Amino acid sequence: MHSSNDKLLILWTSADPEVAKKMVLLYGSVILPRGYWDEAHLMVWGPSAKLLAESTELQGMLKSVLETGVKASVCVVCSDDYGVTDALAALGVEPTHTGELLTEALKQGWRVITL
Repeated sequence: MHSSNDKLLILWTSADPEVAKKMVLLYGSVILPRGYWDEAHLMVWGPSAKLLAESTELQGMLKSVLETGVKASVCVVCSDDYGVTDALAALGVEPTHTGELLTEALKQGWRVITL
């Protein structure tokens, strides 16, 4: 039985491609189809924005994650600093002020994984 806080936010800040492949995007691709969570959101923040924009392999994995219904956003300040806002938006990653989004998720009882 799912509770009201069966919502997961994955806060991805690492520039390590292995972390991206073996945890963030791998886990992200199965969490909704397997019913682990009712709702999930992938937040790209800091160096992960640059990594994602530069890696076609990770972009392909992200596409699979998004196709399952996981939502994604990127810190617009970070993506602007790296010059990758348009590239990430084209992938389906919404540029936003992630500090506000993270704060709201925490206040609403979302579970948060930080990598």
